[in-house]
Amino acid sequence: MKPLEGIKVLDLTRVLAGPFCTMILADMGAEVIKIEQPGRGDDTREFGPPFQKGESAYFLSINRNKKSITLDIKSDNGREIIRRLVQRSDILVENFRPGALKKLGFDYETASTINPRLIYASVSGFGQTGPWSAKPGYDLAIQGLGGIMSLTGDAGGPPYKVGVSQADLAAGLYAVQGIVLALYAREKTGRGQLVDVGMFDCQISLLSFQAGIYFMTGVSPTRKGNQHPTICPYETFKARDRYLTIAVGNDRLWQKFCALLGLDKLRNHPEYSTNPTRVQHRDRLFPIIQEEIGKRESAYWLTLFEENGIPSGPILSVEEALAQPQTAAREMVTIVNHRTLGKIKQTGIPVKLSDTPGAIENPPPCLGEHTDAILESLGYSAADIQAMRAQGVI
Repeated sequence: MKPLEGIKVLDLTRVLAGPFCTMILADMGAEVIKIEQPGRGDDTREFGPPFQKGESAYFLSINRNKKSITLDIKSDNGREIIRRLVQRSDILVENFRPGALKKLGFDYETASTINPRLIYASVSGFGQTGPWSAKPGYDLAIQGLGGIMSLTGDAGGPPYKVGVSQADLAAGLYAVQGIVLALYAREKTGRGQLVDVGMFDCQISLLSFQAGIYFMTGVSPTRKGNQHPTICPYETFKARDRYLTIAVGNDRLWQKFCALLGLDKLRNHPEYSTNPTRVQHRDRLFPIIQEEIGKRESAYWLTLFEENGIPSGPILSVEEALAQPQTAAREMVTIVNHRTLGKIKQTGIPVKLSDTPGAIENPPPCLGEHTDAILESLGYSAADIQAMRAQGVI
């Protein structure tokens, strides 16, 4: 048994934040019915290259374990189908711009009168309130607005976005958290509620200790490349053959680290003996450590550090990370059978539950793959379905 088995989700999302959320719910056993535009589908079906037999790698990565129905939700018949799905759903997830679904009669207030137990999750750029609520929410813009880009990149260099769409992904994760909390609350109250997740809010929360530094000092933190703002040495160094990470997280490790590098003169030096002094004098300390690290191959250092308990590691490519024995041991690469592509690889489920684990049982759906079956379950006849298809409703 999976933890969300028996939970029904109406998925009105597209692109990344919403689909990532609903994929996690589906992985944990929820029945997720994904509504897609007839003839086109989710925008990410066209994101690429790469494509394989017309299927987008982007779409495949975030839509497994779901059922796809094509539906024109602006048509009368389309709205009636949504109404029936709302009646029987536990959760509705949408990521339209605030107010867009009100015009169609499926805003939270209306949907909750149709189904008072409905948990209605809205994922948007800036949330349902505030002066920016009507703005469109794009990952790149929100990484910039939320302060994350100001902290990413080399000191003195241009700001950079994170290498994955982390503003979208973080919002999807927070949405899952909010939905599960609302499900738990419903067990006590019998009522659903609105889960309002703004991507911007999520970015502000991820500022964490960087925001704390600003609150304490009144000075806005700036880009420091791979340095840590409050721990030293805790960054990347270049061995003779490649870069590696070294994280000397406390003074005990510092003493051992100096001994391993033959830098005994630094161990108790007044400028370097404690973490605060090392942070203060980091610009003088880094070149000294880099000179020693650069004398040998990365394999030498990584073996030495591992044997002596110094946190460190190589910087792996995506290919290398996916090929690690640890990745395989944790089942973080799995294989599913796609209807048209055959066997495809997917990233695994990171949350491991001992008694009720999630599972990847079904591949990402082809566009409209489950339309007829879903409509039949709602009471529509074959003739009804044929007529709606002829009208372009489905």
